[in-house]
Amino acid sequence: MMSTADAAHSADTHGGFAIGRRVMAGVVGGIAGGLVFGILMMMMGMLPTIASMVGSQSAGVGFAIHMLISIGIGLGLTVPFASLLSTYPRGAVIGLVYGAIWWVLGPLLLMPTMMGMPLFMIDATAMMSLMGHLIYGLILGLVAVGVLRKNA
Repeated sequence: MMSTADAAHSADTHGGFAIGRRVMAGVVGGIAGGLVFGILMMMMGMLPTIASMVGSQSAGVGFAIHMLISIGIGLGLTVPFASLLSTYPRGAVIGLVYGAIWWVLGPLLLMPTMMGMPLFMIDATAMMSLMGHLIYGLILGLVAVGVLRKNA
């Protein structure tokens, strides 16, 4: 028979990781990947474009929005899929695939839709964005594995 404490623990875990650990992995991984990607976006002059989604041209506003999105996307990987992030090589591959998926969803579909721009425009800027999303995903996946495995 399962005790009340065991039932509560079972309800709060997925793939062996408590919800708090999965959230922490997504937040820390999202921040780490978002910082690196954000620096690349700053160097490419893309932060005002991100800010324009909320009617601003400020690079600072763009960076803040980018970081919030980075954390949300990090949580979208780690909360439901923590059990897949069992080793660093798996985390790297899953992170790269996840970054590529978000490249299609974000700058090729959602952002142009929000801004009244053409969808799925593949140009030099889009290819630089792909590189940034892959770097983001790689860092997210690796950092998330580290957080999930720490003292586990």
